[in-house]
Amino acid sequence: LRERFDVQICDRPDFLIFADPGQHVHRVHNCVKIYVALEVFLPDFRWCDYAFTCHYLEDPRHLRLPFYAWSSCPAWQGSEEETARVMAAKTKFCSFVVSNAKRKKTRKRVEFFHRLSQYKKVDSGGAALNNIGRQIPGGKNDKLEFIRPYKFNIAFENGSTPGYTTEKIVDAMKARCVPIYWGNPRIAEEFNPKSFLNYFDFPGEEALIAKIIELDQDDAKYLEFLRQPYFHNNQPNEFFSHERLLNFFEKIFTTPIT
Repeated sequence: LRERFDVQICDRPDFLIFADPGQHVHRVHNCVKIYVALEVFLPDFRWCDYAFTCHYLEDPRHLRLPFYAWSSCPAWQGSEEETARVMAAKTKFCSFVVSNAKRKKTRKRVEFFHRLSQYKKVDSGGAALNNIGRQIPGGKNDKLEFIRPYKFNIAFENGSTPGYTTEKIVDAMKARCVPIYWGNPRIAEEFNPKSFLNYFDFPGEEALIAKIIELDQDDAKYLEFLRQPYFHNNQPNEFFSHERLLNFFEKIFTTPIT
């Protein structure tokens, strides 16, 4: 916000940004309230004046801000030399990083991990289902360094909700893995569908796994994915734009609440 506005943090604000409505702390403030949801929660406009969430909502008080937009935009060089260098470094098959495998909402990706492992070992480096003899540290760069040598990365969300896309697919792209994605059924609107394997493009898991095996065994076909830009027309989508975000705050700061 300081890129454009004079921001002061205080105990009696004119504008309150809050993230967890369950704590009810926002109720003690009498000001313009801006709700930011990092998970799949919907805004409740009884308790907020504006909202940033992952959902596709047609409401002037709302701006869509998917969780992955909090990450830096994945870069793509695109030259044959760069693609060849990346390909030469892909010495391992598939990676998987999860912290919890016991919750009901994680069942989809856990079951897929086990099915794909029947073809070839999938290396799991997180706290859950760990099979590499060590747990990778929890930092973002540590995850990227771990998954970078792998051709594929399982990038399944906790659930499938339109709009809910976290950092998982973006992390895989940053490490130049081909993401195996399940989650937001509208994901292809925001990323080039030729650059990743979208669960929803296949009639079933057997067909998806067959495609993974095909790419693993055919370097030329795998390279077709590596050559693809991550975004439509090779331009980052609008959700990575700071200008878009600041323009919405401009609207918030200049619109009287009646």
